[in-house]
Amino acid sequence: MQADLTMGNLATALTFESEETALIEELQSGSEEAFAWLIARYHQPIYSLLARAVQDRDAAADLTQEVFVKVFRGMGSFHGESTLRTWIFRIALREASNHRRWWMRHGHREIPIEQETGESESGKPMLMKELLVDTAESPFDQALHEENRARVEAALSQVPEPFRTTLILRDIEGYVYEDVAEMQGVNLGTVKSRLVRGRAALKAILTAPAQSAHLPARAEFEMPLGEEAR
Repeated sequence: MQADLTMGNLATALTFESEETALIEELQSGSEEAFAWLIARYHQPIYSLLARAVQDRDAAADLTQEVFVKVFRGMGSFHGESTLRTWIFRIALREASNHRRWWMRHGHREIPIEQETGESESGKPMLMKELLVDTAESPFDQALHEENRARVEAALSQVPEPFRTTLILRDIEGYVYEDVAEMQGVNLGTVKSRLVRGRAALKAILTAPAQSAHLPARAEFEMPLGEEAR
């Protein structure tokens, strides 16, 4: 039984690897169909990550487009050092980091979670919190009741980097530890350290009095990256 399972896992892995190799070859040859498939497959996950990371719908949309432009331009230099998905998410995380640095230099601006950001297809007002809801179920969706989502999203926005991005990748998007480590370019110990601190920061924000919820958590959990586990 165990041998059958092992062989089945191996067969699945080999199939995935061969399919990805074929896709990469198509992309590197300039296939418009392959690139259209790639955008359809990864647009929503990338946008979801960026919307939470930069907390700005318009910026997230622009950054998502920029990510795929860089994927298209960089395919020729992709040699399979990581999976294609990991490579794309690394580009997205780098774009989010660059945007945050730019925003810090040019003036910080917070967008309330209840702020209207336009109209939906039905013509009704659309709130920022509604843009943070993924269309697909995730571990985050399954673990929380819908009525608590907005509150948790607002608290998540107060968790300092890099802990917030680690929480997003692991606890919201549901990626395994190894993928999170590879996407962020750190080892497993660092990922686990960031998760412990990020979860503690999120809990502190959620349980603190509303009028001062974010102050103790940010002060306690901001720290030089050099002090993390390596």
